[in-house]
Amino acid sequence: MVVVIASCIMNRRTTVSADAEALATLEAEARRRGASLSAVLAEAVEEKAFSIRRKRRPRVGVGRSGDGRSARELMENPIADPLR
Repeated sequence: MVVVIASCIMNRRTTVSADAEALATLEAEARRRGASLSAVLAEAVEEKAFSIRRKRRPRVGVGRSGDGRSARELMENPIADPLR
């Protein structure tokens, strides 16, 4: 039995304007790796996007209650009696 798993990665083309020195650095890195400038740029874009997504991730305990009261305020006056 042969199982084939296909992956479809959607790439979007765009034009990049960047400082000549920064591009020269990336071109040199591409040559060192034996890769295309496009591949190095795609990697740099993905690394930056990952960094941005990581910074935007909600932190544990961060949220908003429906009526604007904090969890501490809600626990000060419980609605139900404690469990026995």
